[in-house]
Amino acid sequence: MSKQRIFNIIQIGNKNDFTSRFFDIFITVVISTNILITILETYSQMDPYRPFLDTVAFITIIIFCVEYALRIWTADLLYPSLTKPKAILKFLISYDGIVDLLTILPFFFLSGFVAFRILRIIRIFHLFRINGQYDSFAVIFAVLHEKRNQIISSVLIVLILMLASSIGIYYAEHEAQPNVFKNAFSGIWWSVSTLLTVGYGDIYPITVAGRIMAIATAFLGVGVVAIPTGIISAGFVEHYSRVKMLANFARDEHIDLLTIRINDAHCWNNLTISEIGMPENFMPAIVMRDNEAIVPVADLKLKTGDTVVLAADAYFLHSY
Repeated sequence: MSKQRIFNIIQIGNKNDFTSRFFDIFITVVISTNILITILETYSQMDPYRPFLDTVAFITIIIFCVEYALRIWTADLLYPSLTKPKAILKFLISYDGIVDLLTILPFFFLSGFVAFRILRIIRIFHLFRINGQYDSFAVIFAVLHEKRNQIISSVLIVLILMLASSIGIYYAEHEAQPNVFKNAFSGIWWSVSTLLTVGYGDIYPITVAGRIMAIATAFLGVGVVAIPTGIISAGFVEHYSRVKMLANFARDEHIDLLTIRINDAHCWNNLTISEIGMPENFMPAIVMRDNEAIVPVADLKLKTGDTVVLAADAYFLHSY
C-alpha cells in the first residue's frame, strides 16, 4: 500500500471510501474501548478482571502507537508546502499530535506518578476527532473560530472580575477569618464558585462588607457567564442564517450549490482560483473567509479555513 493511500485512509476521512470509512469506525471503537477500560478500572468489583482489562488496554495503546507513527510518516503529505522535518514538527505540536503523545506516554513510562496518571484522561479528547471532518463538528469549530476574539475578551473580563473579587474579599474577611482568607490568592476559590454561580458554601463571608461584596459578585457573575453563551449562540444563528439564505437563493434561482471547506490536507490549499480543478459544470460563486464574503477572482489564493461555494445551474445538471 502506497504512502499516499495510507495518508488518504488515516487523514482525509472520506465517507465514500470504504477503507477510510472502516478505519474511522475501527479507531472510534478502539478509542471508546480504551475509555471504557479507564472507567472500569476505577471499580473495585473489576479487580478479578484487571489482567484482562490491562491486556485490552495494552492492545489499544499499541494501536494508538501504530496510528501515531503513521501520522508522523505521512506528515509531509498533510503539510505539502513544508519540508519533511518541518512537517513532522508541525504535526507533533498540533492538537492531534499532542493528544496522541500524551495518550501514549503515561501508559509506558509515567504510570508510577499520580500527576501523570491523570494525563490518561486526555485520551477522552480523541473523541473530538471521531467526526472532525464532518459537518456537525465543522460548524461548531467554524463558529468558535469566527467568534474567537469576542470569546477571549469575555474570558478576560471573567478573569479580571475574579481577581478583583478575590482581593476584595480578602480585605473584607481577613481579620474576621484569618484561617480561611489567609491571603489574596486564597479568595480565588470563593471567587470562582461565586462568579460562576455555583456557591459550594465551604468558604463564605461573615462580615457585612464581605456579604455586600458577595452579593455584588453574584449579580455580576450572572451577567458575565451569560456573555460567552450569548456570543456563541449569536454565532450559530449567523452561521445558519447564511446557510439558509444560500439555500433559499439556490432554490429560487434553480442553482445547485456545492460547499467545500479547505483544510491543511485539501488539494486546493494555497492554490489560486484559476489553478484549482473545478468539478464539471460548476463555477466558484463565493469564498467565505473569517466571516467575510470574498469575490472569487482568478488570482485569489485559497487558505486553510476558507469555505468555497460552487454553483451550477440545476436544470443543466439534472438534464444529464
